[in-house]
Amino acid sequence: MSLYEFLGTLETGFIFAIVALGAYLTFKILDFPDLTVEGSFPLGAAVCATLIVGFGVNPWLATLLAGGAGFAAGFVTAYLNVRFNILHILAGILVGIALYSLNLRIMTGPNKALLGVETVYSVFEGWGYPGYIVNPIFLGILVLVIKLLIDLLLATGLGISMRAAGANPAMAEANGVNVGNMKLFGVGLANFLTAVAGALFAQIFGAADAYMGIGVIIVGLASVIVGMSVLPSDTIVRATAACIIGAVLYRLAVAAALNADFIGLQASDVQMVTAVLVAVALIVQQSGLSFLKIFKRRSND
Repeated sequence: MSLYEFLGTLETGFIFAIVALGAYLTFKILDFPDLTVEGSFPLGAAVCATLIVGFGVNPWLATLLAGGAGFAAGFVTAYLNVRFNILHILAGILVGIALYSLNLRIMTGPNKALLGVETVYSVFEGWGYPGYIVNPIFLGILVLVIKLLIDLLLATGLGISMRAAGANPAMAEANGVNVGNMKLFGVGLANFLTAVAGALFAQIFGAADAYMGIGVIIVGLASVIVGMSVLPSDTIVRATAACIIGAVLYRLAVAAALNADFIGLQASDVQMVTAVLVAVALIVQQSGLSFLKIFKRRSND
């Protein structure tokens, strides 16, 4: 793997680390399996691309507005579950399907090019360094800032209420926590992050596409599972760090597998590689170990 490929993999890994942090909020904090992300990721890309190309909106503002659209999508999913008692997984599927059609409407077609327009990465073009070096640094800093904000949020009263609502809804209700409101906010926030990731992804690759959300939920979950297998997550700070580490390791593992000529894998084998990685991580988790513990055990032998 060349330096250019390595930095490109880091770039993608940091973007999907934002998705992983969102998945952590829904799956681990709220215990709410959310499939909306398959639609909110391309929604963020579609809204951002349309605002930049069609209306000349500042890319930073367009990215935030794209996140707002993602929040609305997650809010609808949670509302279907809270208000109408629709199973969370089914609610996510329903909203995700609706978002596919909505994304086509927003872009007036299956895709929207972002070539030759200003993006959030354009500000670094005058620094004298190539984008493949500067962009991963920017995304890495952005992911760390988002991680710290999530850590701070989950340490507040609101965050503790969210954690209580996910861990024991009945007990949380008995202590005055509105579990429904926690789901509405938490799922909305997770999809806000996912939509922002979609907007950043579209801007760095030069296009938004209605099909770019396929497999995003698997990438998010794989990142969380792999990360928590590598780094034991007994605290919120360590758990969010594990999500970021997992996203980067997942992308590096996929890139390494696809670049290993002796294995004979092709780009179409990404999903198979993902399945194997997740299966291995789950097996390790079920055994009550982590990759870090295994490494320490071997080093002591």
